[in-house]
Amino acid sequence: MRSGITCTCVDCGHTFAPDDPQYLCPRCGDRAAPLRGLLYLNYPALAAGTTLDGLSCADWLPLLPLCSAGSLPPLRVGRTPLYQRTVDGREVWLKDDSQNPTWSYKDRASAVVSAYAHEHGLKTIVVASTGNAGSSLAGICAAQGQRAVVIVPAAAPEAKLMQALCYGATVVRVDGNYDDAFELSLRASEAYGWYNRNTAFNPLTIEGKKTAAFEIACQMGAPDRVFVPVGDGVIAAGVWKGFIELHKAGLIDKIPCMALVQATGSANLVRNLASQNGEFPPAHTLADSICVTVPRNLGMMRYLAARYPFETITVSDGAIMDAALHLAQTQGLFVEPAAGAAWAGWLAGGGSSSGRDVVLLTGSGLKDIAPLRRRMTMPAPIRPDLDALSCALGNPDGDI
Repeated sequence: MRSGITCTCVDCGHTFAPDDPQYLCPRCGDRAAPLRGLLYLNYPALAAGTTLDGLSCADWLPLLPLCSAGSLPPLRVGRTPLYQRTVDGREVWLKDDSQNPTWSYKDRASAVVSAYAHEHGLKTIVVASTGNAGSSLAGICAAQGQRAVVIVPAAAPEAKLMQALCYGATVVRVDGNYDDAFELSLRASEAYGWYNRNTAFNPLTIEGKKTAAFEIACQMGAPDRVFVPVGDGVIAAGVWKGFIELHKAGLIDKIPCMALVQATGSANLVRNLASQNGEFPPAHTLADSICVTVPRNLGMMRYLAARYPFETITVSDGAIMDAALHLAQTQGLFVEPAAGAAWAGWLAGGGSSSGRDVVLLTGSGLKDIAPLRRRMTMPAPIRPDLDALSCALGNPDGDI
């Protein structure tokens, strides 16, 4: 990594200069689930006189583990829109990361991991994924001339797998769940020397995901709350870390409260934040991107939750789909169920009309349309004449 960067273990507190590559703490790192020894990267102080305007959203190199911005993929990753809206008398800002190259927030992490691999001559990158991280890595590697190996549960959504295949990735479906795919990817990294992109294992994924916080600060300053869909908690940890670093540098006046939103059937992270006795019942939710039985970033989230403001919200699958449809039909934003969970959390989260809340919309609805089939009815074809059209419309002269 770039000179001057250190790592701190969130479990034992050991601080050291990292090797290349560095995954876990060399003293207490443990591959057992949930992982121990997750690493928090520390950067040298920013130059005196640095401002948000001076940094801009285009080049955050002083707070990234890279030697050159030229190592990043030749795609527009990040710099996504932040829409200000009023809903039910409450103001809210919607950060639309479905507009990343592979239509997912995961491109932020993949871009930094790929750039690091480029700088260190690492040609093959492997990832365990439920779909989004895999298709993201595949697309980013295609742009960088790297090989992506994507290991997924057999039940991963077909649209995401098709994306990865079209980008030219080697896709491996395992007869098991995400945890099985995760373990296989670790063994493959050790056996073949591949660079591993896994979240809650490779600390650079958090470094990529924090860039949304930098952009939000440029676009609106520090919000009061940020609503994040949570599976293993890496996106939440990344956004948290981004605001923490800006606050430490004196570039924002507060660290926003992280509103951690999980599906009721997959709430093992929020259930265990305050408990050291982990209980991990099998996860189930239609929001596959946040369907995680063992939240492998739990140690990092406990580390942050002990120091900074947060709240937790759980939402049902029904509320998730209601929210996704509400967002599409009232705001013109079509998101996948995981992003619908964040919106459901905001709708349920209360707050005054004067609060400055941001909701992270983490992926496109085209990523996983299967849950929508349960809610939507595809119209039958009609004869191409006005009589048939009138019958189909029911009230052709009525208002919308």
